Amino acid sequence: MENYSKEKVEKYWTDLISKHLVGKTITSVEYIGDHEMKDNMWCKKPIAICLDGKHWLIPMSDDEGNDGGSIQTTISELHTIPVI
Repeated sequence: MENYSKEKVEKYWTDLISKHLVGKTITSVEYIGDHEMKDNMWCKKPIAICLDGKHWLIPMSDDEGNDGGSIQTTISELHTIPVI
């Protein structure tokens, strides 16, 4: 995506992500298992969110997948979904 403006790159990713996430149903929520954490060489276990019983969202600390990540929310009783 070289020679594209920041706005075009943001729109591209927003559209692609929206296509795959909007309207999906969360069917399961669980922390990843110890074996998954070790397989990824992570020190932290993030929450995993299953959509429609088949696709998982697993937060990472960065784009390279260097560790599990937390999720900030706007839920008054749950400002952050922590790693453990």
